[in-house]
Amino acid sequence: MLALSRKKNEAIVINNNVEVTILEVKGDQVKIGISAPREVSIYRKEVYLQIQAANKEAVNAEGMDALKNLLG
Repeated sequence: MLALSRKKNEAIVINNNVEVTILEVKGDQVKIGISAPREVSIYRKEVYLQIQAANKEAVNAEGMDALKNLLG
């Protein structure tokens, strides 16, 4: 993991096309802005983990259905 210090209105660039800017710092909260191409998905980590779990569950359910159909 790379750890960086940034101040308000400072930014970092990721992969030449994603820019993360510090918009505000209040106590222990930091507000960030993210500029990225439309095709780049951006999720909060807790939402991303929920999506991954739902996708895994759906794949497992589909796989079981396909196996049941195959076995008759």
